[in-house]
Amino acid sequence: MFKSIARFSVRFRWPIIIVWLVAVPLAIKFLPSLTSVTNNDNSAFLPAHSPSTVATDLIAPFEGSKTTVTSTIVVSNSAGALTAADDAVIATVETKIKTIAGVSFVRDGTISKDGQAREIIVGTSSSGYGSNAPSIVASIRNDFPSSVAPLSFHLTGTLASSVDANNSQNDTRNKAQNFTVLLILVLLFIVYRSFLAPFITLIPAALSLALAGPVIAESTKWGVQVSSITQLLLIILLLGAGTDYGLFLVFRVREERRRGLETKEAVVQALAKVGEAITFSAATVVAALLSLLLASFGFYKGLGPSLAIGIGILLLSGLTLLPALLTVFGRAVFWPTHVKKATAKTPFWGVVAERVIKRPVVTLIVGLALFAVLMTGLIGYKTSGFDNSTPATNTDSGQGAQVITDHFPAASNNPQSVLIKFKQPVWDNLATVATAQQGLAAAPVFKDISGPLNPGGVTLTADQIATLYRQLGDPSTLPPTPPNAKVPAGMYQLYRSLAQFISPDGRTVQFYGVLSAGKSGSSAASQAMPAVRTSVSTVAESIGADQSGVLSQDAVIYDISHVANSDLKKIIPIVLLIIAVLLAVMLRSLIAPWYLIATVGLSYLATLGFAMIVFVHHGDGSGLNFFLPFLLFVFAMALGEDYNILVMSRIREEAQSSPSLSEAITKAIDVTGSTVTSAGVILAGTFIVLGFSGGSGNSQVQQIGFSIAFGILLDTFFVRTLLVPSIAVLLGRWNWWPSKLSRQPKA
Repeated sequence: MFKSIARFSVRFRWPIIIVWLVAVPLAIKFLPSLTSVTNNDNSAFLPAHSPSTVATDLIAPFEGSKTTVTSTIVVSNSAGALTAADDAVIATVETKIKTIAGVSFVRDGTISKDGQAREIIVGTSSSGYGSNAPSIVASIRNDFPSSVAPLSFHLTGTLASSVDANNSQNDTRNKAQNFTVLLILVLLFIVYRSFLAPFITLIPAALSLALAGPVIAESTKWGVQVSSITQLLLIILLLGAGTDYGLFLVFRVREERRRGLETKEAVVQALAKVGEAITFSAATVVAALLSLLLASFGFYKGLGPSLAIGIGILLLSGLTLLPALLTVFGRAVFWPTHVKKATAKTPFWGVVAERVIKRPVVTLIVGLALFAVLMTGLIGYKTSGFDNSTPATNTDSGQGAQVITDHFPAASNNPQSVLIKFKQPVWDNLATVATAQQGLAAAPVFKDISGPLNPGGVTLTADQIATLYRQLGDPSTLPPTPPNAKVPAGMYQLYRSLAQFISPDGRTVQFYGVLSAGKSGSSAASQAMPAVRTSVSTVAESIGADQSGVLSQDAVIYDISHVANSDLKKIIPIVLLIIAVLLAVMLRSLIAPWYLIATVGLSYLATLGFAMIVFVHHGDGSGLNFFLPFLLFVFAMALGEDYNILVMSRIREEAQSSPSLSEAITKAIDVTGSTVTSAGVILAGTFIVLGFSGGSGNSQVQQIGFSIAFGILLDTFFVRTLLVPSIAVLLGRWNWWPSKLSRQPKA
């Protein structure tokens, strides 16, 4: 089959090249961009039954809809209390913002106790986390007056922080892509020692990446979800894996040329022999990624199909475009290096293989000992949530968060939203609300509580609120200017701010809490969620409330970690089984797949231990990012098997004609050693670039980049070249059982 594909790609090389060159720009022009469909709301990926999702339903009355996204405009006067002139400026800004497309409401929030700052709550439609987010945030900020010193405006909160973080991630993606391409080209120049070969190897991967983005974006119409980390991983995966597949073919073409074949026939023979390895390598990655569809966490459900689409496009380019380019450029591919017939190869890897074969038991024992040492890092294993919960101080959202910290109670800044829903409106029974707030304040899990009785740090009694309700009605319906002269302006504005604590229907009450366990965004805060929810539930039950919940980034992080760990336990056996079946089919063996999977599995655990040692035990991390173990498993198992497939398929090929298995292994390791080494270094290099591109402030990206890079290098220089050959030697002809090759009496 692969010889037929090779002859087709060689014969129709020019039409194939033209189709690819035309298809990519057409897709970019007529299909949506990947950025336009990205969802940065991690809570949106949670299953419907998770506590955070239930709490989202409870907070809906305050936001108009459970799909509404809120942000906070914080206005402050650095010279003193806000004046009537300041209020007029603020009212003008609010009027402008109400007209912005995508803004569903603008509502006055709390005034600080010192009178120097005011919050304005802005609600946007559910598209706020998607393509409209940057334009909505930019439009709001553009409506801020440019020179009204000492008055200052900042937009902070959920939507603004998300956009600012995504802008930073866009910069990370751009840096990662640029440096990855540069690194790959430099390494390919060193590997090939030729001018054209690096570009010809990289072009199919680059075009695949350009085409994959719009195709994946189009797939969101059928339910595929895309996150910002998906975009980042797509770049690294396609450029890295694409270069690997290119190396597999180009090195084999060079080998066939050294045997004396002309360009066209060399390409045909090379693809006929390594096409199967490339296809099965891609198939293992695709199968592992598609298994994520079985996950409960929507983040993984979207990640799997998105990256699988990219790998599918990459495989298509590797079987069509790359052979076509190699045929067109012919001998010039390796210029100025001359590919001579029967040129001797560097014997380094052959020498390594010979030594392994002579001492397979020693090699195996040393390998297992190394794995054991690295796996000691798993002692005290723990995960944490997102590391970007606090806005960067150099962003507008970060500056706004600082203003809130300076002027408002601690519970006003990135708080836990505690929601209690009553069977009847609370306006006629505010004593119950007071009891609830007192009960929450007395709970050991909370360090501070803000609510209807102390908005902005100013104390109100239940009787005062009841009197104001009789005089003014629902606070959410009141205009900025007091309609009742009997109520002082300050008290009037304070009462209006209760709209953020008591819902329009009067049945849901919201409190803002600060946890005793640690600051919001910390591992301690997220791990405290079970106790927090229990305390809230106890208070709610004691006052006869109908329902309760906690909504915050810490609550979402805890739920995500719980679902992610559950998915990991469910997906691992499935991925192992899928890869085992594919390896068994390709190698025609029921024995080899087991130790190939076992070695990669041990490599995975060792790499996870390494990550714990570097980032937690000897670093400043509170735990490994919750999805690192998942990504590491999928990438280590799937990408790690690429090199297994290449090496073992070559050993099987050589075993067909070699007088002994030892000789077959030696020759196979000799001819594939430079390919595997080059591919592993380049692929690891792409993830190292990812780690560095994240900068010192993004440990999430650093953990992913450096950990996966370490795992790839461990596979490249240790598992593939030492452990796998030693096990193969010890098993002998049983490697190929039950195929015919297992019945050949070779040593």
